[in-house]
Amino acid sequence: MRNGINLAQRQKPWDLDSRLPRFDRLDGTHGDLFGDDILDKANNMETKLALPAQSKFSEEVAEWIEAFDDLVVGEGPVQGAELIAALRQRAREAGISTPSALTTPYLNTIPKHDEVPYPGDRKLEERLEALIRWNAMAMVHGQNKKDAGIGGHLSTYSSLATLLEVGYEHFFRATYGDQPGDFIYFQGHASPGVYARAYLEGRFDDERLLHFRHELRGKPGLSSYPHPWLMPDFWRFPTVSMGIGPLNAIYQARFMRYLENRSLIQKTDRKIWAFVGDGETDEVDTLGALNIASREKLDNLIFVVNCNLQRLDGPVRGNKRIIDELEGTFRGAGWLVIKIVWGSDWDELFERDSSGLLLKRMEECVDGDYQSFKAKGGAYLRQHFFGKYPELLELVSDKTDEQLENLHRGGHDRCKIYNAYRKAINHHGSPTVILAKTVKGYGMGANQSRNASHQEKKLTDSGLAQFVKRFKIPVPEQEAKLGKPYRPAPDSPEIVYLQERRRALGGYLPHREVPKLDFKAPRLKEFAEWTGGSKGREVSTTMGFVSILRHLLKDPVIGKLIVPIVPDEARTFGLESAIRQVAIYAPEGQKYTPHDNDMLLYYREEQDGQILEEGITEAGSMASFTAAGTAYSNYRVPTIPFYMYYSMFGFQRVGDMIWAFADSRGKGFLMGGTAGRTTMLGEGLQHQDGHSHVLASTVPTCLSYDPAYVYELAVIVQDGIRRMYQEGEPIFYYITMYNEDYAMPAMPEGVRDGIVRGIYRFQAAPGGKATAQLFGSGPILNEVVRAQGILAEKYGVETDVWSVTSYNELRREALGVERWNRLHPTQPEKVPYILETLKGTEGPIIAASDYMKVVPDQLSPWLSTRLVSLGTDGFGRSDNREYLRRHFEVNAESIVAATLSRLAREGKFDQARAQEAFTELGLETETADPAHL
Repeated sequence: MRNGINLAQRQKPWDLDSRLPRFDRLDGTHGDLFGDDILDKANNMETKLALPAQSKFSEEVAEWIEAFDDLVVGEGPVQGAELIAALRQRAREAGISTPSALTTPYLNTIPKHDEVPYPGDRKLEERLEALIRWNAMAMVHGQNKKDAGIGGHLSTYSSLATLLEVGYEHFFRATYGDQPGDFIYFQGHASPGVYARAYLEGRFDDERLLHFRHELRGKPGLSSYPHPWLMPDFWRFPTVSMGIGPLNAIYQARFMRYLENRSLIQKTDRKIWAFVGDGETDEVDTLGALNIASREKLDNLIFVVNCNLQRLDGPVRGNKRIIDELEGTFRGAGWLVIKIVWGSDWDELFERDSSGLLLKRMEECVDGDYQSFKAKGGAYLRQHFFGKYPELLELVSDKTDEQLENLHRGGHDRCKIYNAYRKAINHHGSPTVILAKTVKGYGMGANQSRNASHQEKKLTDSGLAQFVKRFKIPVPEQEAKLGKPYRPAPDSPEIVYLQERRRALGGYLPHREVPKLDFKAPRLKEFAEWTGGSKGREVSTTMGFVSILRHLLKDPVIGKLIVPIVPDEARTFGLESAIRQVAIYAPEGQKYTPHDNDMLLYYREEQDGQILEEGITEAGSMASFTAAGTAYSNYRVPTIPFYMYYSMFGFQRVGDMIWAFADSRGKGFLMGGTAGRTTMLGEGLQHQDGHSHVLASTVPTCLSYDPAYVYELAVIVQDGIRRMYQEGEPIFYYITMYNEDYAMPAMPEGVRDGIVRGIYRFQAAPGGKATAQLFGSGPILNEVVRAQGILAEKYGVETDVWSVTSYNELRREALGVERWNRLHPTQPEKVPYILETLKGTEGPIIAASDYMKVVPDQLSPWLSTRLVSLGTDGFGRSDNREYLRRHFEVNAESIVAATLSRLAREGKFDQARAQEAFTELGLETETADPAHL
């Protein structure tokens, strides 16, 4: 007893081994902070702080413990922690190794005596949860009864239900005054539970609930997982592709701080909650950016890891404990870790165990054991868990097998969850992770905690009866077998309580809306500097874009909305001047004096900086692009992101995240720099991109362009801002930029429409009627122009030159016209834009680009036998542009030879003369195909 506090009773006891902070050895075993030899020296000395009355210490150690106890009782736990830190520091100074304690005992982080009472009406909340569980299960079960194999998931939500419900009833805010509320990244496989709650809230009727995974039946359905594209008024974030949700949540929290520090939104207590599966942590994206959150002190971010111990096929860590592993990972990364391992019904057992043997037994077991304990019932638990030690068997001798089977894990205990969430939202200075131990398939009878539970789509009749009985669902047996949903009357105590709680927290979640924006895009005449050409000065399209970007940043209306994003390649793209202009975002400002501060273009970081310089991470950069590209809806601020990166490392490296960006209805500009297979000289196979436009064509809302000249780029950017932000179209742009310098011509008259639609005649045949048509894209357009001159001067062949800014857009438009014609056989046929533009032209079409032949080949269905594609199929090489273009057969000489060869085949040019031309042009005809080298 100290100062009226009985320390032995204040906190449950456990043995010395579990009390000492643990560290992980390299061999995978555990040690304690002070050394294992202390245990060998233990004697029968009483301790003062939460230790068994009979714990043994050496006399010297006991004196240290007593002094520490006196400090904690007299001064408080903060001072105790400071003393430990000081001792660690002193030990390091003395050269004594002090291993870090990355994991703590397999117990709840918040002890029982520190818990506050649960504030809600537990009876009503448990009843609501039971109803939501039933409707989630009935939805999936019923669909699979009438539409076998339609799919859906039962077990994820069953493990997550209480974690979500405590949040819904006490923490998840839909608004903060007139500001948007919390963001929730849901576990994708738990979507049936989210729908089931919305059904009780009255947001869905019976018919819509019964159209789960039926989206093509002429009535509103429910998408399989969180998909904003399919349910734009409901879901905010697509999360079911593993790892994308957690990574995007981290960068969303960072972007929220970015907007606050730049005074674009008000500072609020808004939180970002990410519900993550423990199996999902295998995906590198889930844990790969934890340091970003701790480095930037993102205390607006809360991860809740649903540790149900199972992946899709079996245990997450059958031979270890995933909670221990994740605790070490998150603590090592600087996160606050809160563990919810055991439910309140275990507290009594801990209090009765004075030997510490219960914790010892828990730490002997691995997750594979815990899976068996839950799957096989109370008798099995008694024999194989408690039965190892006679003392533990005696500890539960007054418990029935049913009582043992129903001992709760912490993630199913409202009080434990509430206290963890309460601690998380009040924590400052770092992000928080809550590791909640749950049961996969909780409440599903024989299916719970079994390896196959993830694949369960429907229950047996006996399983349904058991479910209905356990959760007291008032549905007749026959209707239960069919998966009949159930919703109490609007004036029932449960529904009244549910609605009151959501009103108190500002409304329903999830919920997505797009506010009406009063946005005016800059007019094209404001880009006159770039549409007027470079006046003979040689520049690259990349440099032209940077100049446009700097202009946009200065715009008095939209300048503050521009978000430049770059993955540590700002100097490659020539952004030094922009760094000086608007600075790099750094939440704590610039704490050092940069070594180049005496130079005009010094490295400048500011708390309100505008550039997001992400370091070497395309995935992180794409996550920032996603946060910025959806801010028009999430924050009601139409930020315009320009993400500049090596074109090779976009769709190829983070294509899944780009797909999710489209699902999110994201807007913005992906700027693929150092583009093409031959323009990035010297870098070779891993860096030279010849296929990103192929990959971009697979994303329905992505408009991709390959401009040759700065005026084309200016037209595309201006039109993109207009379409996305002024007109509100849910599209985004992929634009390739090159690092090759050449003179930029002025924009010809009347070509704007052709630029945005995909093609226009750049240069007509100089001597009269063209007998062939030459298509060019990107810098290869210059090779096409050179080929036009060679053909006319040396071989007397007249050709037109066309700039093709987007084969993808030409194909999409043509497909749309073709479909309309197919569906309206009695109407006059419409003509695709590509054919309308080429109307009256003659001869073969030779199309050359710095991309694979399949890019122009997309137009083959409409251009029939006219089209000959030249491109850069195959792996890249390290060399200069001259040799690369000769190797891939896209230089001017190869274009000339291809034109003559085709004309010869059509009888429009002498065949022997065409063969001679190959030699004259320095081209070999027997070399290997570069596509296979």
